Amino acid sequence: MHINWYPGHMKKTKELIQKNLKLVDVVVELLDARIPISSRNPQIDELVGHKPRVVLLNKYDLCDQRILKDWIAYYKAKGIVAIPINSITGDGVKDLLKQIKIETKPLVDKMKAQGRVPRAIRMMIVGIPNVGKSSLINKLVGKKAAKTGNKPGVTKGKQWVRVRDDIELFDTPGILWPKIDDQESGLNLAFTGAINDETLIIEDVGYHLVGRMMLKYPDTIKKRYQLDMDFDQVDTIEVVDAIADFKNFYDRSKDVDYNRVAKLVINDFRAGRLGHITLETPDELEARGYEEN
Repeated sequence: MHINWYPGHMKKTKELIQKNLKLVDVVVELLDARIPISSRNPQIDELVGHKPRVVLLNKYDLCDQRILKDWIAYYKAKGIVAIPINSITGDGVKDLLKQIKIETKPLVDKMKAQGRVPRAIRMMIVGIPNVGKSSLINKLVGKKAAKTGNKPGVTKGKQWVRVRDDIELFDTPGILWPKIDDQESGLNLAFTGAINDETLIIEDVGYHLVGRMMLKYPDTIKKRYQLDMDFDQVDTIEVVDAIADFKNFYDRSKDVDYNRVAKLVINDFRAGRLGHITLETPDELEARGYEEN
């Protein structure tokens, strides 16, 4: 599959970020803990520059906890604090607020040294579509300050939100990048819902997700769909057919309903019903051509 999805409003979002970054003191980069490589916009480093940054690994409750520790250690080695967070429950929000204070302490100290009353800290949250920004903002503010939804692109425009008396937040819509050269990233974004399902061939996405599960979490998918198969001896399509047989997903002509199978596997993955899964590890960065910054 060749996956790309870059609606016109995302170009405007990039310009919006560039225009308003000069007003921001600290940038919060929100990633999907299941796909920390694919959910990281490669343009962010250039946009953010040397501003203080905090990385949030969202949906950590759905990811493989062993690999999560590896990602936290990876960012620590780069001098960046990575915080596991659940934007739905708010778990990790207190740690985020504490770290923002740490990152902006030099600025506050400077204002005090100049005899100025410290103003509210200005933060910006950046991330790809459907990564959980709006839910996180609502938890930070304590009310529904941002629109939320399970489809990418729900947040349409910019807004300043008062988080607390001493913190203001600049919210922006999710932003992808114009061309997804790494098609493994494209698939991962499709698996997690960062790319609108309506632009995809769902049968193909489901097929590739089954293949990825066969490779990375074979026991998990076997248990979920009661598959008694040796994955080293079968092709992906045979596993898809076996899942269809287990669920009795056939059409009126008794042919496999691949659309239903794909939706089942994708929805099970997104909801965590396949277990705690992480599709990317720090070890993959070099092999996939991602440079450390």
